[in-house]
Amino acid sequence: MKVLVATEKPFAKVAVDGIREVVEKNGHTLALLEKYTDVNDFYAAVADADALIVRSDKVTKEVIAHANNLKIVVRAGAGFDNLDLAACTEKGIVAMNTPGQNSNAVAELVMGMLVYAVRNFYNGKSGSELMGKKLGLLAYGNVGRNVARIAKGFGMDVYAFDAFLTAEQIEADGVAHAVANQAALFETCDVVSLHIPATAETKNSINYDLVGKMPKGGILVNTARKEVIDEASLLKLMGERTDIRYITDIMPDADAEFKAFEGRYFATPKKMGAQTEEANINAGIAAANQISNFFATGCTKFQLNK
Repeated sequence: MKVLVATEKPFAKVAVDGIREVVEKNGHTLALLEKYTDVNDFYAAVADADALIVRSDKVTKEVIAHANNLKIVVRAGAGFDNLDLAACTEKGIVAMNTPGQNSNAVAELVMGMLVYAVRNFYNGKSGSELMGKKLGLLAYGNVGRNVARIAKGFGMDVYAFDAFLTAEQIEADGVAHAVANQAALFETCDVVSLHIPATAETKNSINYDLVGKMPKGGILVNTARKEVIDEASLLKLMGERTDIRYITDIMPDADAEFKAFEGRYFATPKKMGAQTEEANINAGIAAANQISNFFATGCTKFQLNK
């Protein structure tokens, strides 16, 4: 079987070497398409591929249409809104992600940005500490659990809400207090960290009314998806409440407008959550293993389009 790794932003060499080792050990061949700038190159490369590994590359209906032999596509990472699941299903292609492989990297970034924010972005002025502050996690999946683990070391009091988990499930590891709904999370917590996917239900859901429930000095952290933020209403709130801060590793469309709130807003130049050597390696090799297991045993453990 031919396994294509198509990455506009390539994996680190050590990750590619690991992917190659897994693929070839299982009797398959590896093809690389790296740093491509023309989608037609992607179309040509995927034409005879049996399996596909991507990072943030968009696997659109058009890409799928050119994939004559494709049986499985794996997004090396947790988020999968770059995969057209409907098109995959229509053509009988199994679509997967690699949940958990980037979780610690994202969690460490959350805490790093939080320290940066409460210390006034290291501008020399007196800041505050995280110990004793209430941290709210909106969604308690792999990333949320890792944020909770690290935050506990800072002495923070961790709260969480997840629409798909019971209070007992959230509180089972002893580092989080479950709340009844997301409104209660915002009302209770000094810091709210977002870990929700971009879905029809969540897009633009983080808005004026919700964030406006936060206590004085509230900090909103977004390492999830840009689309979950209602940027216009958040800008309005920050204009009215000079105590609210917003930090994110996903630059908003309205970055220039947010920058007017000097000392209360920070965005990284590009999405940084999974940008560590370890996460890069983990996700790539996990994708290769999932493909190998799929061809060897039919395993579809992480299938998205069931």
